[in-house]
Amino acid sequence: MLHDLFSPSVQHALDLAGIFVFAISGALLAVRKNFDVFGIVVLAEVTALGGGLFRDLVIGAVPPAAFTDLGYFLTPLVAAALVFFLHPEVERIQTGVNVFDAAGLGLFCVTGTTKAYEYGLGLTASAVLGVATAVGGGVLRDVVANEVPSLVRWDRDLYAVPAIVGAAIVAFCLKYEALTGLTSALAVVTAFALRLLAMRYHWRAPRAWNRRSTAVEATE
Repeated sequence: MLHDLFSPSVQHALDLAGIFVFAISGALLAVRKNFDVFGIVVLAEVTALGGGLFRDLVIGAVPPAAFTDLGYFLTPLVAAALVFFLHPEVERIQTGVNVFDAAGLGLFCVTGTTKAYEYGLGLTASAVLGVATAVGGGVLRDVVANEVPSLVRWDRDLYAVPAIVGAAIVAFCLKYEALTGLTSALAVVTAFALRLLAMRYHWRAPRAWNRRSTAVEATE
């Protein structure tokens, strides 16, 4: 399906690019939390591969791609080494990293949904796993770092919603047998653009109606 848009080699390169930027975000959080080199590597690997591992285990694609393709495992190590030695410089280009992270989010929600469907799941389950592929690594990263996951924090810009929209577009196209290279690209770009707009304008999900709680959540 997505092979109509990308050759296997290009698809593989895009996967590695997404893994790399997700690993960068995990390694940077480890530096901010004052983790040692092992902690930096662990957080980079977990962030980069967690969503894909979860998806592959659920759909029975075993052993997962992370364990059959050495590039999937080594790419987060490269990102961790880069952050370990050059984290001040990486911090300065955080905006650029966020843009690539948004691109990875868009790509992974589409590829995750497509792969789940190819393994026989229904449309709804496939879309859910597509979202899990895109956001799962970030959730695991925050849990390992003892942080409230950004996915459920009201003071964070929308992250899951763009992935949900991208996965829903894929599911809709699958339902009507309209998933082509063009519609796949549309889903990727839509999720990517929504994430960029959320970061630019600080779009956030609403909290409970008539919320009376006086609890304040830290913004860092």
